[in-house]
Amino acid sequence: MVDAKQTDTVDRLVGLTTADQTYQVRHQRDKVVAATQGSENGLFDPTLDGLTVTERLYVALFACVLTPAPELTKEYAERLIRLGADTEIIDFVSAGALENIQSPRLHTILKFTHTLITDPVKADRQALLALPQAGLSTPEVVTLAQLIAFVSYQVRLVAGLMAMKALEKSA
Repeated sequence: MVDAKQTDTVDRLVGLTTADQTYQVRHQRDKVVAATQGSENGLFDPTLDGLTVTERLYVALFACVLTPAPELTKEYAERLIRLGADTEIIDFVSAGALENIQSPRLHTILKFTHTLITDPVKADRQALLALPQAGLSTPEVVTLAQLIAFVSYQVRLVAGLMAMKALEKSA
């Protein structure tokens, strides 16, 4: 259960407080709120084997750029900066300039992210096979797919809650 005094990422980005009707609606299912934050915590846990936390944050940033989801884009860019990630790469990812990314591994990861977000039908066997060729293990490929799915869910959740909050304010 999420402590009412402690906001999670989604509540913080949407600007929800316990006084908001949208907050009350969202927290009717605190189990879902806790699972959403728990999924985020797990997917970005620095101790998670495989993809580095920096790689995972680049994926999240790029997925949010592609969607677009400005609040989440800013969130993930700030996390990368706090981690000391290369600001030039952050800028390339933010601009969708994958051709400027020199790391074949990161380039392939982000290219797959682009495909899965913008044209999921093309995320076929050939697209998946490019990942191990770039050095990703099977568990890393699974984590990548889970991460992209989670960020896609997170984007929709934030957008929906922001729309609800806007309606709440206009009522």
